[in-house]
Amino acid sequence: MPQLPDAPQVCPSLMSADALRLGEQVSALIDAGARVLHVDVMDGRFVPNLMLGTETTRGVASLARPAGALVDVHLMVERPGDAIGWFAPHADMISVHVEADPHPHQLLGEIRAAGCLAGLAINPGTPLESVAPLLERVDYVNCMGVNPGFSGQSFIPETLGRLAALRDLLPDRVALQVDGGIGPANAADARAYGADLVVSASAIFGADDPVAAYRDLVERVASA
Repeated sequence: MPQLPDAPQVCPSLMSADALRLGEQVSALIDAGARVLHVDVMDGRFVPNLMLGTETTRGVASLARPAGALVDVHLMVERPGDAIGWFAPHADMISVHVEADPHPHQLLGEIRAAGCLAGLAINPGTPLESVAPLLERVDYVNCMGVNPGFSGQSFIPETLGRLAALRDLLPDRVALQVDGGIGPANAADARAYGADLVVSASAIFGADDPVAAYRDLVERVASA
């Protein structure tokens, strides 16, 4: 089973990467120290966007794994159970949305059985209590800072309180991830309120120098 890094991580989200330079950008970020690469998978149904597939994830894994980096696949799809088998060979971590399937216990077990860390993602309007019955089966929880679907959205301020409440709820062994709207203005706050894995998309790939933007976020998270 893969192991998460001990130190807090800034996780570049490839949904905002330049598709024509994806390999170049991923390699540069790995060289800069990125050890968790976040891959968003969207079906145009659970969320209004359509993005990234198995071949893209396979390519990312071919660069990440030799360097000891993890591929974190975030399934924003209506039928996540169908997709686990497609992505597990190229993923180290897979998260599914608690809102997407009535049988999250089963899905989390399938993710672990496939050799990946099992994550549970929750939307901003989902009660935090929905996580409690699943704690024995999760390795990390992804607390969404925006309503999922598109990069570049503004961070929902109430997310910080949700992060703090989740950190109190989760056992120490369960990592806490925050995803959506993270940039220089709030990366340190996200860490201070309990996030171990800080996902950032447009703040990194929308910058003139993605590597410099990534390093700036790393410094902010480390100083929190």
